[in-house]
Amino acid sequence: MTAPIEATGAQQEAQPESVLAGVEGKAIQGRSLGQIAWMRLKRDKVALAGGVIIVFLILLAVVGPYLVADPLAYHQNLVDPTYNRPKGGIWHSGISADHWLGVEPGSGRDMLSRTVHGARISLLVAFLATVLSVVIGTIMGITAGFFGGWVDTLISRTMDVFLAFPLLLFAIALVGVVGTGSAFGMEGNNLRIGVLIFVIGFFNWPYIGRIIRGQTLSLREREFVDAARSMGAKPGYILFKELLPNLVAPILVYSTLLIPTNILFEAALSFLGVGINPPTPSWGATLSLAVPIYSADPWFMVVPGMAIFITVLAFNLLGDGLRDALDPRAK
Repeated sequence: MTAPIEATGAQQEAQPESVLAGVEGKAIQGRSLGQIAWMRLKRDKVALAGGVIIVFLILLAVVGPYLVADPLAYHQNLVDPTYNRPKGGIWHSGISADHWLGVEPGSGRDMLSRTVHGARISLLVAFLATVLSVVIGTIMGITAGFFGGWVDTLISRTMDVFLAFPLLLFAIALVGVVGTGSAFGMEGNNLRIGVLIFVIGFFNWPYIGRIIRGQTLSLREREFVDAARSMGAKPGYILFKELLPNLVAPILVYSTLLIPTNILFEAALSFLGVGINPPTPSWGATLSLAVPIYSADPWFMVVPGMAIFITVLAFNLLGDGLRDALDPRAK
């Protein structure tokens, strides 16, 4: 009778009883895709900083106008009548304990109040225009990618037409004509805001439409789509119950990158004089008013310019972080 062979160290370590001796009774919990993405996003401090700035800007746009002074109030006593510029402060800005960002030349209106009220207009137009672009682009892109054939050809050629359209010139002409009267039960700045949202949102959908179409072309060949077809699922069910949930990540990422583009576009239109009617403030309009005096009083170009810069940078940082967090190939 042979003696039993003694187990080596490696074999002893491989015994499941010894490995799991200290974890008996503990259930192993898996992580959802959302939890994994959030864990990755939390490690990206730069993206989180961008998200914090965005939340602050949204709160500022919602409640800020109720906390600051009237942006249309004139303070002529703070303006030097000889040079038509604010009294005191760096670069003749008029910065004081009552006016943290100074006052405007000539009018003496508070720059902090105008910047806060301008945030509401600029962010409102950018957010609503982005929602319009994302909705149209997602529907058209997922339809073209799933059905293919003549449907794909028709939608793709429509995208090409929109992409080749001179959007800036059309926006200037449309806002300049429609925005001066009344239409659709709106007039004044309400009409201007509605036209800006339509122009920016409706003519920018092909960009996200192309991305969604490309993703759909890949997803429609996957096994879960074939399984849904084999069970008799209709195209509408496959589109919105099977494909759309798998497109949330690219839609979310592209939306965060589209919002700053729309902010810049609204600012450009306001800068060219076809945005919001004065004296209602917006970042682009405030920047436009600062251009004629930037050489003598550069501070009044810095304030709206920095507001636009910080907002666009915050959205871009958050968008890059979301892209990395939602990438299934990332570690």
